[in-house]
Amino acid sequence: MLKVDMHVHTCYSADSALSLENLIKACQNMGVNCIAVTDHDTIKGAVRLQEIAPFRVIVGEEIRTLDGEITGLFLKEEIPPNLSAEETFSRIKAQGGLIYIPHPFSFFRREAIYIEKLHELYGHADIIECYNGRNFLFFENRRAINFTLERKLAMGAGSDAHHQCEIGNVFIEMDDFNTKEEFLAGLKKGRVVVAPYSRRIGSFMIEAFFFLVWVKIFNLFRKKYT
Repeated sequence: MLKVDMHVHTCYSADSALSLENLIKACQNMGVNCIAVTDHDTIKGAVRLQEIAPFRVIVGEEIRTLDGEITGLFLKEEIPPNLSAEETFSRIKAQGGLIYIPHPFSFFRREAIYIEKLHELYGHADIIECYNGRNFLFFENRRAINFTLERKLAMGAGSDAHHQCEIGNVFIEMDDFNTKEEFLAGLKKGRVVVAPYSRRIGSFMIEAFFFLVWVKIFNLFRKKYT
């Protein structure tokens, strides 16, 4: 049985401080034995982690498009940002990847896919993220679940970790797989595990602290050198 986190960022994302070494340790500590690394606009971290991790790593990329973010899974090549959603879908499929829509109903994320585009293109997607570890408003995940169930699509789930403490906040228990087709089939029969709200909000507060420290340091340097 696998414990799969489908949405993880590493230090190869500009907004993440999670080193590959610390990511491996965190996964081992939490018993997570399969992750999709979905760094922003790059697969370099995923490819590198795949080489050194003692567990399964799915190469993914969270891609900025003109219509909001779209994730490709099981990728072989990087997909550039700032394309249309349609072109991004096409490039994911051209290399045999799966189309995964992250945090579609997140209230505070401007980068989420535009709702009208989601309604237009959902039939071409393979997976909708229904459980995101950084969705803290009760209706965000619920809307994604209802949307996905009504359209009989596969449900995805992930911590959306940017820091070590977020690993294990959300994962899916599912059967092992050898191909992306088996992964998709296993996903539909899997069981989502979500950490208590107190743990998830605690992880968020830790990130907020580090963000404020970074802003303070940035402002000090800006005042000194401008």
